[in-house]
Amino acid sequence: MAKKALINVDYTIDFVAENGALTCGQPGQAIEQRITEITREFISAGDFTVFAIDVHEKGDQFHPETKLFPPHNLRSTEGRELYGSLKGVYEQIKDAEHVYYLDKTRYSAFAGTDLEIKLRERGITEVHIVGVCTDICVLHTAVDAYNKGFQIVIYQDAVASFNEMGHQWALGHFENTLGAVIK
Repeated sequence: MAKKALINVDYTIDFVAENGALTCGQPGQAIEQRITEITREFISAGDFTVFAIDVHEKGDQFHPETKLFPPHNLRSTEGRELYGSLKGVYEQIKDAEHVYYLDKTRYSAFAGTDLEIKLRERGITEVHIVGVCTDICVLHTAVDAYNKGFQIVIYQDAVASFNEMGHQWALGHFENTLGAVIK
């Protein structure tokens, strides 16, 4: 049986709340219960659980996203906090040995981080991914996981985007191009 890890991608106030700086709104809010449930399952089983959370610096004119999106997930702001009930779950378990909070500065949770090292140290071969946005950060994380040889599981009821066409395209891409299991 494959050793698995959960990667929670960007489920923050700025990406999900109605007044978030770059919100996917209702689609993101609709998956809150499922993301929380999946996270609890992984934590209870003692599986490695990663919170891969986008972070930006105020006024960073050199970051490529500055030209594409309004400021979002700025360090030390409320917008960067985990959204809804997921925040409460994280607060309860944040000091557990098998929980890892990861700052990421690019779409992929692997780009410029130690995520791959953390997974390999633990002998993990399968990554389960939830979060937002399906066709941006979830997609880029999944592509990098594929390129690094990890098996991928995507929970279609625990990913969302502000772009429904992009969301649907990404789900097909995960399955048909990356060989992901779609649950």
